[in-house]
This record gives sequence, structure tokens and C-alpha cells, in this order.
Amino acid sequence: MVSPDAKDVTFIDTEKSEELYTLKTTKSLMIRKTEIMAGQYDHWYHHAILLLSAFICGYGYGLDGNVRYIYTSYAASSYSDHSLISTITIITAVIGAASQLIFARLSDVFGRLSLFITAIVFYVIGTIIQSQATDIQRYAAGSVFWSTGYVGILLMLVLILSDFSSLKWRLLYQFAPCWPTMINTWIAGTITARAKPQAEWRWGIAMWAFIIPLSTLPIICCMVHMRLKARRTEQWAILAEEKSFYQADGLVKTLIELFWRLDVLGVLLMTTSVGCILSPLTLAGGTQAKWANSHLIGPLVLGFVLLPIFLVWESKWSKYPVVPYNLVKDRAIWGALGCQFLIGFIYNLAAGYIYTILIVAVNETVKSATVINSLSSFVSTVASTFFSIWITRCTRLKGYIVGGCGIWALAMGLFYHYRGGESAHSGIVAAMVIWGLGDTLLIYPTTISVQSVTSHDNMATVTALNYTLYRIGLATGAAVSGAIWTQTLYKALVTRLKDVNMATAAYSAPFEFILEYTWGTSERNAMMEAYREVQRYETIVALVFTVPLFVCGLCLRDPPLTDKVAQEDIKNGEYVDKSHNDPIADWFVGKWKRIGDKKD
Repeated sequence: MVSPDAKDVTFIDTEKSEELYTLKTTKSLMIRKTEIMAGQYDHWYHHAILLLSAFICGYGYGLDGNVRYIYTSYAASSYSDHSLISTITIITAVIGAASQLIFARLSDVFGRLSLFITAIVFYVIGTIIQSQATDIQRYAAGSVFWSTGYVGILLMLVLILSDFSSLKWRLLYQFAPCWPTMINTWIAGTITARAKPQAEWRWGIAMWAFIIPLSTLPIICCMVHMRLKARRTEQWAILAEEKSFYQADGLVKTLIELFWRLDVLGVLLMTTSVGCILSPLTLAGGTQAKWANSHLIGPLVLGFVLLPIFLVWESKWSKYPVVPYNLVKDRAIWGALGCQFLIGFIYNLAAGYIYTILIVAVNETVKSATVINSLSSFVSTVASTFFSIWITRCTRLKGYIVGGCGIWALAMGLFYHYRGGESAHSGIVAAMVIWGLGDTLLIYPTTISVQSVTSHDNMATVTALNYTLYRIGLATGAAVSGAIWTQTLYKALVTRLKDVNMATAAYSAPFEFILEYTWGTSERNAMMEAYREVQRYETIVALVFTVPLFVCGLCLRDPPLTDKVAQEDIKNGEYVDKSHNDPIADWFVGKWKRIGDKKD
């Protein structure tokens, strides 16, 4: 509902020396309130405080992300289910993908702060469940809650920083939570080593149940402060007369409206379909083939049955579809979504088991393996600081994104060549460094690229879609990686160790196995060769898929980054300024459209 008194009203903000501030009725009520809140932080020190708060928040969840993957490896190994790491990754990625869409849509209704706090609660609950889990099933249940909270915190922080920055400076703001990686990379290894992850992984996870809430306090205080200041303005007083649907309608009507706005059925169908298709791929192998097992065939069939039902629901009946056609029909959007999917897919193929490879097949210590595992993030963060400042002058991103795709291909080639043995140490380090440089030019710039062709009202939706496709890419990559791992590793171990019992121990609990068979023994050498062979298959697939990644990068548009918070040249949800198109991409997309027309 929109108050008739609020139509096209122009306000004068005396704190900004009579600068005009317009509230447009085409924007949702919460977006207009967010813009008023952003106007309260109008001095450089306000933005410095905001960036510092984002830095502290990023320090918390960034360090947790560096070490929790390590603890997950030891937790799975302690249950004698180490190969199920990829299954846990799929579950958390699929749930995280669905959660991001819900968080984004709810944040446009209830505000960023409310959803940020909700995400923290999920994070804490999941962490507690994981730390107290006694088997892999309970650990996976905790991972669902943790992943929901993790992606919620990450998305809300990205949206908050996007709301308070112009397109030109957006990259710098979104990199702020990543800056702690420059510190975390070097201390994460010390933390995991001193925490004795083999024996005390539970405490290593449980401590984040209170560390994360503490690290988010500064950003919460900033948001509360902005809201208190905004409530004293004339603009806010006028908007206070308007009511959102959940304030104007009764409980039943509100729940019905939320059902449609969140596309609950569509999200449920998507999550169930993707999860049922991908999870069995990581469970069918192992010490014995299980494809004939009805527990695997059933979910797989269900997933493929639900997929067309999901597509029909989205195209025919959903009022607010998961993937709005009017937003994604332009190559600027679907090109970015394709990039994000492939980024997640390639990442989990190349790095899904990289920590285990480093420990088992390269003979790294816990500390050095943790550092190497985080090295690409460190390089990316250092380089991003300079790149984000450079882009405020260059204001064009597409060329750098395409360059990042090429750098990723080079990194995958190095991962293919260096897969095991002590001589692989330097090669893997070099691959991580080059990979980090590619991250700088690819991951966050792709998000900024998609935000640069959408309005402020749609920014949360396209950002969530971007991260959703990334999460689905992670899940798909983990499924393929896990399928390769479970289908080939045990056979390779049996072939080289020539002992079924020994191969079973090396497959199910590798970290315990290498304590008995140290580096240099014939058994350890055989194990190393088996792991090296399986990682070869993983990196070949990753290398092949850098080609479509490069193509998706070419299909992006290249609008200039302006001093506006969001793109204003939007009509009916579509970016209408085509003056900055790439002739090569136009020819490529047009050619495929003509081929499609001929087929029709």
C-alpha cells in the first residue's frame, strides 16, 4: 500500500546543504527507508567506521571459514566417513542456495538488520549442533543450520555495504570483509595445529558460537545508530504513514502474501530436486558399489521428476518466481549467473579434497596445509585492495573479468601437473598464487557487474541469484568431485596396496592411516600414488570447464561504474542503455539466437 501523499515528493535535507533527495513510489517501502538511513552516514568518518565494522565481522566468519573446513575433515575421519565430506558440502551448498533467496526477499520487506540478526541465530545453533554431533548424520544436520546462518550473514553484509556505496566504490566496500584474510591465512594454521584437531575438533568448532556474535556487534551498532538518526528526519516521518503488507493485513493474509513473495513452493521444489540429484552421486561408490541400492535410486529418480515440475511451477503459477524472467533474459544477467555457477563448480572440483591431498600425498604438516589451503584467498585479498582502487578510475570491469577467466585456466593447468609427492609443494603454492590473482579479477567483479545493470529495488534479488548460482555450482562441483573420488579412489588403493583391509582403512580414515604408515614407507607411497591418480581426474574436469567460463565472461555487458548507488537507466526491469555493448559478444549471442530460431 502506498500513501497518496508520498507520490513523487521531493525533500530537502538540510544536513546536506539543501541537496535534493527524492523518494520514488516505484521503490518498496523498506528500500526507501534504507536510502534514508544511508543518507545519515554522509561524512568520511562514518564510512570509515562502517568499513571497520565490516572488517571485524569479516575477520570472525573469515577465520571460521578457514579452519572449519579442516575440522570437518577430522570430524568425518573420526566417524570413519572421510569420503562423505563432499556429501556434507552438497547439503550445505544446496540449503545455502535456497536460504539466500529467502534472506534477500525478506530483507526487502523486514529490513537488512532483522535478517542479519536472524542469520546470526542460525549460525550459532548450527555451530552448537556440529560441535556436539556423535555421527556424520547429526553433523550434517548442524551443517544445514550453520550454512543457513553463514550465507545469511555473508549476503546481508554484502547488501548493507552495497546500500551505502556507489557503483564506482562498490568493489572496495565489498572487499572490506575480505581484508582479514591477509591476517587469517597465517594464523589459521597455528590455530588448527595448537588446537590439536585430531583429538579436540569439537572445541575448535564450538568456540565460534560466541566469537561470531561478538564480531558482528559493531556492524549491528552501526545499523541501529543509522536507524535512530533516520527516525528523526522528515522523510522518515512521511514514510511512517505508509504500511507494508504485513502491517496492513491480518495474520492469515500476511502469511499468504509471504508464501507467494518467498515462492516457498518453488524454493522447496528447487532445493529438493537439486539435493536429490546431486547427493546420490557421492554416496554410490566407496568400498563397494551401491548403485543397485534403492536408497540411492529413489532420491535420484525423485530429483529428476521434481525438476520439470519446478520449471512448470516457475513459468505458469509462481507470482514471484525464483528466477524472474524479466531480470535474467538479458545477457548481462545470465552471463554473470553462468560465471558464478562455473566459479563454484570449478572451485570444488579443484579444491574439494585439496587439504587431504596436501596432508596425505604431499606430506605437509597441519599448519602448512592450512596455510596453503588459504593462500589463494590471501593473494586475492592483497591484490583486491589495489584493484578496487584502480577500478574507481577505470570504471569498466568486463575486460578484467575475461582476463580472470584466463588466469583460472592457467591455475587449473598447474593443479593438473602438481598433484602429489614432495616435489609438488612449490607447484601447488604457485597454482594457489595464480588462482588468487584470478579470483581478484573474477569473483567480486562479476557481482558488481550484475549490480551495475539493475535498479536498487532489484539489487537484492540479483545479488542473491548470483550467490545462489554460485552455491549450486559448489554443490554440483562437490557432487562431481565426490562421485569421482568415491568411484575411483578405493579401487586405486586396492590396486596399489594389494590388501583390502589396508585399502579400506586408507580410504575411510586417511589421517589415522598416515600416523601408522609414515612418509617414505611403501604403504604410504602406494597411498600417495592412488590419491595422485584420482586428483588427476578432478583437475582434468576443472580445466575443461574453464572454457564455458570464458564464454560466459565474454557475454557480459560493460556499462561504466557511476557515482550512483544503483543503475537508474532501467525500464521494466531491463537495462536499456545499449551504447556500451561489446560487438563480439553481440555477434556471439545473436548467432545462437538465430540458430535457436531456425530450430523452432
